[in-house]
Amino acid sequence: MIRLECFFDCSSPWTYLGFEEIGRSTREVIADDRVDLVWRPFLVGGVFNTVNPSVYEARANPVPVKSRYYGKDLSDWARFVGIEIGQPPVFPVNSVKAMRGAFFALEQGCLEAYARAVFRSYWTELRDISKDEVLADIVAEVGLPSDAYFAAINDDAYKAMLRENTDELIARGGFGSPTFFIDETDMYFGNDRIPLVMARIGDLMTGAS
Repeated sequence: MIRLECFFDCSSPWTYLGFEEIGRSTREVIADDRVDLVWRPFLVGGVFNTVNPSVYEARANPVPVKSRYYGKDLSDWARFVGIEIGQPPVFPVNSVKAMRGAFFALEQGCLEAYARAVFRSYWTELRDISKDEVLADIVAEVGLPSDAYFAAINDDAYKAMLRENTDELIARGGFGSPTFFIDETDMYFGNDRIPLVMARIGDLMTGAS
């Protein structure tokens, strides 16, 4: 079986695109037990702080023509994938609680439903996912036990899980979200690399080098 790891943070619009697209692209091979899709929540801000501070520099001093194209590019991708991505009034957002909650959702067997609800709440409904009341609505929507969820996201064990995944991505050469790994070492960054990911998986399935 081929192992496909997906490191993701719901605070990134490109990750929302990648989350939806990788799920669709791998549906058949996962159903046939040919690919093990492993979701790896992490905190992208921690990665930026450590290895990619240029992100903050670009936000502070944007290139106008590039910024205009960025908006068009994001809209084009959203239309292509079939989701709605707006402009949240709070950006960047503190996603730490939501991403700790992803580990709890993973344990409860509803990671994809939870992550999709977080993405939609922030990028489509333009709600502040750092707020407990917004997370409470998400938890209710996906059927997670509210008390256990909020206990988990404030628990040191879940804080450690998020730190460990973030540190691991840095150690493996990652610098942003989404980042994909095929069989541990073959890294791809960005939603637009998913065709390359799927092509490589196809090669591995057929024994091509």
